[in-house]
Amino acid sequence: MGRRFNRVLARLRRDFQLSIITLMGFFGVLGITPYAVYRFSQGNYPVAIADTVIVLSTIFAVAYAWRTGDTRKPGLCLVVIESLCATLIAIKLGINGLFWIYPLILLNFFMVTPLIALLATVAVLVMLVAYASVMPGTVFESHYQMLSFIVTVMMASILSFIFAQRAHYQRKQLQSWATRDPLTGARNRRVMDQELKIAVANQRRHNISSAVLVIDMDHFKQVNDRFGHQVGDQVLVSFVQLTNRCIRHEDRLFRFGGEEFLLLLCNTNEKGLRAAAQQLQAQISAHLKSPGGPVTVSMGGAVLYANERWQDWLERADQQLYEAKRAGRNRIHIDTYQVAETAKTA
Repeated sequence: MGRRFNRVLARLRRDFQLSIITLMGFFGVLGITPYAVYRFSQGNYPVAIADTVIVLSTIFAVAYAWRTGDTRKPGLCLVVIESLCATLIAIKLGINGLFWIYPLILLNFFMVTPLIALLATVAVLVMLVAYASVMPGTVFESHYQMLSFIVTVMMASILSFIFAQRAHYQRKQLQSWATRDPLTGARNRRVMDQELKIAVANQRRHNISSAVLVIDMDHFKQVNDRFGHQVGDQVLVSFVQLTNRCIRHEDRLFRFGGEEFLLLLCNTNEKGLRAAAQQLQAQISAHLKSPGGPVTVSMGGAVLYANERWQDWLERADQQLYEAKRAGRNRIHIDTYQVAETAKTA
């Protein structure tokens, strides 16, 4: 029980949006359920049903997010359903129902992107004003009250939009700092270990083949020694930019060490690995240069075996890189020795 609780907490810490949808869902269900019960007991069935729909949709959305890891779809679903229900409640209850629009604004900005949240709030406001114009005295007691409501809702929405937009930018920046190499923009070693574990899991569960290329720049220390580290840094940046243009969208490039990188190729067999390595080497030879001339790379590759640990997979590719460098550099060595049946198990 304690381990399961710790896993839940760890997942909430890792996934910001999941933690938000979970907390908002918990307090939403806790706060609205008593109102649903009370309104059923008072015979106010339209509003009671709207409250019940909000509660049930919230529970379903949170459960879906936990089960699938997808927070975007349930968040959008909650915004649509709860905006419609809140509008109905405000129409039925009048001034007492309008108080629920303000927590709805906060919910919208936590559940979806700031722009969608702002549009959803404006849509609710338009529906309420349109209904009040057709049926005077049902929602607002006076035009002055309606105008005050419009102004306060728009002020709350705009301020929430500014805050949410800023928070969204800062979260993306923090995520980038945590997962990217600050110099080159390639993914870092921490993310690399996680991605290799995912590739191993996909191989075991779905028989999806993956391959890795360990890439090392030849004689890179001489570039730094002759022209300075600033020039060396620019060569590294240029290498990452060139590689990203050559690889597929689903492939991943990581900075493995100083001038050493790892390329994870998804859904790739040995033939595809060799073709990708040859194409990348040709592009690097043609376009990657330093003040001292063209820059070449050595590559070692390996396809993931069934039931192989990611550490052993990486070690095989690294051994092939060592062989490529020992053979004279500017070479590609791919592990072709099929030992899948004897590979180590995790």
